[in-house]
Amino acid sequence: MYGEVLLIDCGEGTQIQMQRFGLKWRSVHHIFISHLHGDHYFGLPGLINSMSLLGRVAPLHLYAPAELKPIMDAILEVADTVLSYPFYFHPLPEGSALLVDDPSFRATCFPVDHRIQCHGFLIERKTKGRKLLPDKCTEFGIPAAYYDQLKLGNDYERKDGFLVKNEWVTEDGPSPKKYAYCADTLFTDSFLPVIQGADTIYHECTYLEADADKAVARFHSTAKQAAEIAKRANAKQLLLGHFSSKYKDLDPFRQEAEVIFPNVQVSIEGSVYEI
Repeated sequence: MYGEVLLIDCGEGTQIQMQRFGLKWRSVHHIFISHLHGDHYFGLPGLINSMSLLGRVAPLHLYAPAELKPIMDAILEVADTVLSYPFYFHPLPEGSALLVDDPSFRATCFPVDHRIQCHGFLIERKTKGRKLLPDKCTEFGIPAAYYDQLKLGNDYERKDGFLVKNEWVTEDGPSPKKYAYCADTLFTDSFLPVIQGADTIYHECTYLEADADKAVARFHSTAKQAAEIAKRANAKQLLLGHFSSKYKDLDPFRQEAEVIFPNVQVSIEGSVYEI
């Protein structure tokens, strides 16, 4: 549904940050976990339990490495927790796969290159076709039963033979959008075909190029490498993130990346970026 919140990874303190920035858990129906390093999933048990304590009834779908299932089961079992809502666990495959395909969006996972099994995610917002102008539809006497045809771009011929042009009663609807989340990974172009043409790419850049040797040793990327991926993918925008705590000033990440890919932003906690 439009307006739904998708949660990708759930580090420690996620629910506190959601409260801080006004993100409603009731709008979250799908959670995606890239891999089982603690900074990407340690906040999940608390969030799932809090949703239940607060009376959630809507189903929740979790897409994560298969190894997380017994961990979640054990946590709920030792606490004798019975969730108040349907909870569905969907194990990620080794390769790429379509995870969700509903009327408003599609979610696909793809493998990246990290120390353990790790996936990125491609989120594609679908278009709902033309946007109706209700007052205009009423003015031209178009019955509600024909609205779906209008959304498809069709004209309407009234019984008196008058042809109502589609552009008179509709306007452009929301365009399809593609967001690629490239999780913790070495520099690799293995997933380029999946993310090609993305409107926005989030790519980790734990290190600057001066520390490229550390990036290789720890299966991470640099800002320069992230920019190279965005450029090769013909993306429109690049978001940088997952910075090592050794860096106190993040502006050098932007400076390093924009030499290769100009439309780059350093992701800041609590900020909103348009895709």
